[in-house]
Amino acid sequence: MQAAKIYIILVILSLVGCNESAVQATNEKAPQQFTARFETTKGEFDIKVSKQWSPKAADRLYNLIKSGYYNNTTFYRVVPNFVAQFGPVDTIYTNAWKKIKVPDEKVLLSNKKGTITFARLGKESRGFDLFINLRDNTYLDTINFEGVKGYPAFGTVTNGMDVVGKLYSGYGETTLQYEKLYTNQKRLLKAYPKLDIVTEAYITSEK
Repeated sequence: MQAAKIYIILVILSLVGCNESAVQATNEKAPQQFTARFETTKGEFDIKVSKQWSPKAADRLYNLIKSGYYNNTTFYRVVPNFVAQFGPVDTIYTNAWKKIKVPDEKVLLSNKKGTITFARLGKESRGFDLFINLRDNTYLDTINFEGVKGYPAFGTVTNGMDVVGKLYSGYGETTLQYEKLYTNQKRLLKAYPKLDIVTEAYITSEK
């Protein structure tokens, strides 16, 4: 089951210990709408996020982007005709941010092609790695997994979906095989050198 695979990679990331003292998590309220740009090794794509779709998720993503959380992060899981998933592979970042829980919310925006959603472990575990739906994955709207119903999408790719479609997908699910690789991005990229990277993400407008 694809939802189980989203869960597995987050378990791997959460089990690796680290010292997060240098990372400061914030909990600022996001504007009702904001846009952001992600610069990648394949080009740029833009997203639009609205709090009407998932207010708590919008708040978290706003803070993550402003903090530089996604800068130099890896598209470590790109599965053709499913999702492109990305985030830090060093848990120094997730360990700092998971202290601020993101409450679960109902699915108001469907997981259609081009929408953006947080991966999750179970209850109140959203707010770290993102995935972009590469097709209509509407079954994710209602699937019951680890005691929570559905994966709430809360943003859409407004420009550059062709760039997302070019992200290297040749490794498929094989990048999830070795737990030790998720303690250090250099090791991950040495093992899988064709993986694409988010070089920088930043807010471009607020309303």
